[in-house]
Amino acid sequence: MNKPLASETEHINRIFIQRVLVLGVIIFLGLTVLLLRYGYLQLYEHEKYQTQAENNRIKLISAPPSRGYIYDRNGILLADNKPVFTAMLSPNEAKDPERTLALLAPIFDLTETDITDILARLSKSKNDAVTIKIDLTEAQLAQFSERKPFFRGVTIQSKLTRSYPYDELFAHVIGYVGRINDKETKQINKDRYAGTDLIGKIGIEKHYEDILLGQPGYQSVETDAHGNILRQLDTQPPTAGNDITLSLDYGLQTVAQQQLDGRRGAIVAIDPRNGDVLAFVSNPSYDPNPFISGISFKDYGALREDPDEPLYNRALQGTYPPGSTIKPFEGLGGIHYGLRNWDTTIYDPGYFSLPGDSHRFRDWKRGGHGTVDLKKSIVMSVDTYYYKLAYEMGIQRLHDWMVRFGFGEETGIDLPHEKAGIMPSPQWKKDTYNKDWLPGETISVSIGQGYFLATPLQVANATAMTANKGHHITPHLLKRSEGAAQVEVIEKPDGKIDYNGQDSDWVRMQDAMEDTVKRGTARGIYTDRYRIAGKTGTAQVKSIAQGKSYDKSALDKRHWDHAWFNGFAPVENPEIALAVLVENGGGGSAVAAPIGRALFDYWVLQRNQNPILPPNADQLKVIKRQKALEKAKRDAIRDQQAALKEQAQSTTAPSHE
Repeated sequence: MNKPLASETEHINRIFIQRVLVLGVIIFLGLTVLLLRYGYLQLYEHEKYQTQAENNRIKLISAPPSRGYIYDRNGILLADNKPVFTAMLSPNEAKDPERTLALLAPIFDLTETDITDILARLSKSKNDAVTIKIDLTEAQLAQFSERKPFFRGVTIQSKLTRSYPYDELFAHVIGYVGRINDKETKQINKDRYAGTDLIGKIGIEKHYEDILLGQPGYQSVETDAHGNILRQLDTQPPTAGNDITLSLDYGLQTVAQQQLDGRRGAIVAIDPRNGDVLAFVSNPSYDPNPFISGISFKDYGALREDPDEPLYNRALQGTYPPGSTIKPFEGLGGIHYGLRNWDTTIYDPGYFSLPGDSHRFRDWKRGGHGTVDLKKSIVMSVDTYYYKLAYEMGIQRLHDWMVRFGFGEETGIDLPHEKAGIMPSPQWKKDTYNKDWLPGETISVSIGQGYFLATPLQVANATAMTANKGHHITPHLLKRSEGAAQVEVIEKPDGKIDYNGQDSDWVRMQDAMEDTVKRGTARGIYTDRYRIAGKTGTAQVKSIAQGKSYDKSALDKRHWDHAWFNGFAPVENPEIALAVLVENGGGGSAVAAPIGRALFDYWVLQRNQNPILPPNADQLKVIKRQKALEKAKRDAIRDQQAALKEQAQSTTAPSHE
């Protein structure tokens, strides 16, 4: 073999040296970059990465406050807190949240909608854990524990949640709490709600949310690489929300609900001396407890589709023609404007016609009541008296007087979403319908019909003002508040109605309402054990043609008249004023007045000697079990009817073949 020439050897060596130099330069540049990067991280990014490392070791855990308790006036607990197990998902620990939730779905009964909602909340959460499921069952806890290694970032925490021990009894007044939704998330102070999943949705829970909530605290803890807590470093305890006592009376509320059982309607009772709301019932009602952790679409749909509308707060939002309940207030307006006094009389032939018009506005009594003064107009509820009075007064003055009793505007009660009703005026009609007011419309309004609409709360409040001799009252539910937050509590009436008559007129009107119970339209509820003042009302739902008579048997039940009663007792020193409405109940004298008497009896005669008390824990369990069985039966019937309806539709559907 020939040996390479010296020139070739030199060439090879030169190439080798060049390559070594190039490689050395590359290595030098790489090391230089690494050194520069290392120096940058050490000198300029040191604090940032030290903080991140510290955060991997130290966690700040929010400590939510205990929500304030709610009691009735006697100290009976109406809204409780109970510990439940809650599944939480930490966004910075879960590698694949979507897959994790899919695996959890059969264990926690998560629907696709639930998963979508959780993922949306995770996308908006930075480091805070997101609630997956509240109030886990023992079976769900057991299944989760068996598969826990597959659910990285998911923890089970013990939290306090709301509980309403008496189910539907106070639902329409206390309301309920529920999970914070997207809209609320944008509105709330996130620091105040740190670690808290629930917020007041309606009722007292919503109105007094700020004082019931409390202030959150925190815990600073050291964790290992797996997130397990090693030791506690620092603690700032939360401040519990205020406990509040309501003016409601458990016993009276129970009597009111029992009296309305099986009937649609509302009852509001007020202490006329100070505006305390003693009972506040809308029937039918609903159980608020399922709303706390999230009611199912099926159950919520059943509530919404129920023709009796159990979610509808009739006492606060139901607007109805008030009928003859307004006559005592309107009669005082006649004195105020100088159109009537107690001795002024009119003749009632059984009807009234506007001048130049042949149309007859009929009295409820065929043939009329003959000669009628103001007292008799109340005792016998003479429509013709008020037809003539309203015609002379005119709709504008009638409007201006009736608003002083709170009609056509919110009462200001401490509940959200109150309806104002309608106390019509020419301007109101122009604004609403762009039409002029007609004289005949004044006649309808004069007996609480036509455009005139009021809530049971407004009628009760106006009755309380009459019992209190014209002093204006703002009805309220809050009696006391105990805790760190400061809140003003109303304790007395806030002024007197501007009235041009004598103070004795109020007493004479009370006397007329008492005679209504003794010998007038409400005589069926008279008792000699204490003094009752009252007024019955029957409000027409379906209009009757001129010359025709009301035939209850020929009408659908939902077109029957509404039954009203309003009154107060004892007359000499009124302690309770109330309004009773029974939707499509028929006559106020026969249906609504006896309900009012039952409430008066409890408040005046029974309450102090033999008050109605809540069932004990064992009795409550039995009651809840019975209600659960009844609900299961109703659900089974509903599902069966739905299946039959679907089957009928499928068999009668036209063929597309």
